[in-house]
This record gives sequence, C-alpha cells and structure tokens, in this order.
Amino acid sequence: MVIHWFETLASTHQYLITALREGTLYAPYAIGTKRQTQGIGSRGNRWIGEEGNFFFSFCIEEKYLPHDLPLASVSIYFSSLMKDVLASYGSKVWLKWPNDFYLKEKKIGGMITTKIGSTIVGSIGLNIAMAPPEFGCLDVCIAPLELAERFIGEVGQKKSWKKVFSNYKIEFDENRNFSFHLDGKLVSLKDAVLCDDGSIELENKKVYSLR
Repeated sequence: MVIHWFETLASTHQYLITALREGTLYAPYAIGTKRQTQGIGSRGNRWIGEEGNFFFSFCIEEKYLPHDLPLASVSIYFSSLMKDVLASYGSKVWLKWPNDFYLKEKKIGGMITTKIGSTIVGSIGLNIAMAPPEFGCLDVCIAPLELAERFIGEVGQKKSWKKVFSNYKIEFDENRNFSFHLDGKLVSLKDAVLCDDGSIELENKKVYSLR
C-alpha cells in the first residue's frame, strides 16, 4: 500500500471518507500529513496537531481483514497492531479500552474507524513531538513516515484476531483505574469483564467499541 504524505490537511480521516464516497479513490489507500488542522478525536472532539506529531489514515476492504475478526472490534485490532509496532521500538505504551494509546496515566493518542460500504477507514493520531499539558508524548523517537510504513507492513501480515487479541488481554488490567464515556456519562472500568470478541461486560450488559 503506497502512502501519500501531505504538508497540511484539515483531517486525514475526513479526506479519505469524502474521497471514497465521491469515488475519487479506492481501497487500499493510505495518507499522512505533517500538520493537521481539524482532526477528529474521540466523542467528536477535534484533534489538532503541529508538525512532528503523527496524523495518519488508511482504508482497506473488509474482505482483506482476518476472517475471525469481529467487525465491531476492528479499532481494537488496528490499535493493537500499532501498539506492537511501537513496542518493537522499546515503547512502554499500553492500550486503554477500547483503542486509546496511553503512557502510564496520560493519553498520547487514539484511533477511530468508520465503515464506508465494504471499506474500513482507520485513523491514528499520536503525540510524537509535542503535547498539551494534560496529555503525554511518545517515549521513543521515530519519524512519522517510518511509523506509518511499519504499521502498514503489520496490517499486510493479516494476523488473526485470536493472536492479536491474546496480547491485548494480557494488559487489560491496566484499565482498572480508568473510565470511559458511555452515552454521555463517565463509566468506571474497575469491574469490567473483557469478552473474547473485544466487548466488555458491565452490570450484565455488553458494550462494544464506539469508534
């Protein structure tokens, strides 16, 4: 998959979504940008970033994903692949359910996915060079384009959900002191039970990744 890199984009995620809907590009496709001015974060928040951080999106047809991958947990799958890439550089990053990148108690990035027809659009933002005071920065030095290339290489290996998820489960206990937003409310993960399809059980209810 060739990666197209821009100087500035409003949003790599929205760029791919618009182009797919208009039929001006087709999967597989990947783009990144040095600077993003109107990025999309969790719960519709903006993820604005300066040059040096990581702003990257890609799209892939559903039929090229592992056959055992629960589509509702595709964000967990791709986030786990990126986490493995970062770990190979020595990073101590961990994933807060379902797909936020953390170093200790500080968020350093996140992932969102959108389904357009039979195509999955995934976008990852990471603070590599700088971050606002309440956020953290990646603990290893790696160029954005190199990171994108390594990640796409991981996607191309088409690792099974079972294999990827087995690693994700190991560190799930890191979530116990954190919360997540559900229907506009902050919900504790202290008593959450992680299910094999990537969902969690809370108070006898199943909750899936919301993005």
